[in-house]
Amino acid sequence: MAPTLLNRLTDSSALSLGILGVGNIGLVHLKSAAAMSGVEVVAAADAVAENRDRAERAGVSRTYDDYTTLLASEELDAAVVALPPFLHADAVEQAADAGVDVFVEKPLARSTEEADEMLATAREAEIAVGVDHTLRYQPDMAGVKTAYDEGRVGHVPYASITRLNDGPLGRPPAESAPPSWPLDREAAGGGSLLELGVHCFDVLEWLFGELEVRDASMGRTLEVDVEDAATVLMDAPETGTTVTLHCGSYQWEQLPEVNTRLRLEGITGTISNQDHLPENFYAGAAKSALSNVASRFTRDEPDVFGPTFYLQAHYDALADFCNAIRNDEEPPVDGADGRRTLALAEQAYDLAARKRDADADGLETPEVTL
Repeated sequence: MAPTLLNRLTDSSALSLGILGVGNIGLVHLKSAAAMSGVEVVAAADAVAENRDRAERAGVSRTYDDYTTLLASEELDAAVVALPPFLHADAVEQAADAGVDVFVEKPLARSTEEADEMLATAREAEIAVGVDHTLRYQPDMAGVKTAYDEGRVGHVPYASITRLNDGPLGRPPAESAPPSWPLDREAAGGGSLLELGVHCFDVLEWLFGELEVRDASMGRTLEVDVEDAATVLMDAPETGTTVTLHCGSYQWEQLPEVNTRLRLEGITGTISNQDHLPENFYAGAAKSALSNVASRFTRDEPDVFGPTFYLQAHYDALADFCNAIRNDEEPPVDGADGRRTLALAEQAYDLAARKRDADADGLETPEVTL
């Protein structure tokens, strides 16, 4: 953590925060921080003018078209890195030069090699790195963990998790062209396994301890450069649990339907996240969705906390990070956690590639006779 933090931050001053990237998730972080006591969003940066306008309408007094300029110009305690993955490493390096702690959107990096470089830079600069892995902050997931930790179903030999959405292409008909980087392997680092699977890896290790990848397969339902489906088989040696994970960006997401299913099959029963949804979840989410549709016609800003079930988790994750910084503690979900999810993803990619290559090598060219 930055050695000057305690000098900058006193009981009478708010934690000063900058938002690097004000796209969809960046705006969620901005409005989350703006709703927190003891936190002040002093500036935001985005290369897109429309996004800077959104930040200003949300109450940010100073905006920049470049995050490097923001970090060089502002006195910050911390920054939220809500940029595309290919910019994470540079943003963390710039923040380290400024002595600013960082809260980084997942995936932390595009590879473990890149993550190692980022974390080495952070250690040398003594800045803290938090990662926005939010599944563990959702009330249904917290309910599963509580039930499991209390031993309500005894030993769990098998568990499964599925996470699906409609991905960067969105639900048809398309209203506008999607950003190009999520479909670019070099820019994003991967497809649905890095976009969705890292969340699943994080919550599974939160439950069962370190995982070991045993098998994996990748699939494409569309002709794009990255996988839009991934299935991974794992073991949890600490608990003796076999785990399957499936994630994909091929399903047309229909909010407020919950897009993540987690089941623990214990010897005395089953624990499911569906059994731990908040009361009146669907009614509340539907009301928020209708309000946001209406805002398009009145030109009001949509309520980024609706459906609150998902976006409250982002609020809680960022609040935990800010509290840790304020108390000079390590973030509860730190860079090592973010790196661990990348290592599991890389193991899955490697196994899937080796299996695919072996299948290709086993094919024989048929003999053709005339």
